[in-house]
Amino acid sequence: MVSKRLSREAGHRRKFLAIVDETPESERAVAYASRRAQATGGVLVLLFVIEPTDFQQWFGVEKIMREEANAAATAALDTAARRVREQLGIEPELVVREGEPAEEIHKLIEEDQDIAILVLAAGAAKEGPGPLVSSIAGKGAAFPIPVTVVPLNLSDADIESLA
Repeated sequence: MVSKRLSREAGHRRKFLAIVDETPESERAVAYASRRAQATGGVLVLLFVIEPTDFQQWFGVEKIMREEANAAATAALDTAARRVREQLGIEPELVVREGEPAEEIHKLIEEDQDIAILVLAAGAAKEGPGPLVSSIAGKGAAFPIPVTVVPLNLSDADIESLA
């Protein structure tokens, strides 16, 4: 079931959601989503999902690992946001979640009815396009909004001309 998007209603702005992670393609997704947000008067939302660990039986270790993961997530989001601010002069919304990536993306889309487009980037590795793009091709992973998949090899000029 697709929930109603509010991005076209008065007082709302269309949001473009890009996922920030340690993959090289993440930067391409952020570049495209930020240009689309700027070109359409929309908002850029950057999401970093911290995947769960298996250290739950050792509370002290889990706490340290969680703190380190949160620090890494915040640093990655800050780096991406700084680049967007410097290049385009727009201020993105930053979100950190903990859980399985596809599930957390779904939850955020359901919670924020202004998110209208999910932007992912496909990697160029021989192993495949990357875990997120692979997950949307799998059964039951379809998102309730359109998904734009940006090729890793698009240059900034290519992205600018397309966005």
